[in-house]
Amino acid sequence: HKQTPPPKTMVDGERPIIKRKLSRDEGIVGNGNADRANEESRIEQIADACKEILKAIGEDPNRNGLLETPRRFAKAMMFFTSGYTRNVEEEVVVFEEDHREMVLVKNIDIFSLCEHHMVPFFGKVHIAYIPDGHVVGLSKLARIAEIFARRLQVQERLTRQICDALEKYLSPLGVAVVIDCAHMCMVMRGVQKPGSSTITSSMSGIFIENVATRQEFLNFVRSA
Repeated sequence: HKQTPPPKTMVDGERPIIKRKLSRDEGIVGNGNADRANEESRIEQIADACKEILKAIGEDPNRNGLLETPRRFAKAMMFFTSGYTRNVEEEVVVFEEDHREMVLVKNIDIFSLCEHHMVPFFGKVHIAYIPDGHVVGLSKLARIAEIFARRLQVQERLTRQICDALEKYLSPLGVAVVIDCAHMCMVMRGVQKPGSSTITSSMSGIFIENVATRQEFLNFVRSA
């Protein structure tokens, strides 16, 4: 059996690190290193499929302007869906800290692909939590949002996944997430309504139980 490494020695004044594992059956964790090893094979598969799509729409994948398009498209799709090969548990470190007031990071840019039409939706996510003895680096809130956004998504599920991840890692007093996005499936096709936006929210703990706390969060989100 693999031996457990000794605990990391703390620098004076540094808080001990706490890590919590997330359940793989709730969409929190990606496929990790196993998929990264197959990246080149997957690029070739996607590129071959792109050639067939080009033929189906009446194009010639062998004409000069399209010769490199299938591989470019494949690499782009790998990037757009890179969240499948990234694990929240590998990128988030939790620290002990005696802070029990709201922590909010707002106006985080997110870009994702709608799973219904595989066209983009994009906008802002606002993430808040009230710690109960544990905090996470502020940049990691943006990273959690990015991991889930870089998958085929619906906005409702994306909102909930971000909230659930913070719940599982931090065990906070509450979490609140609001996402405001424009969906190209409503702009480029279908009803074709530029300027429309979709707002979703997911909350837990004190943000549900306490109206004043919830209102404070929403006021912060609305402020400039």
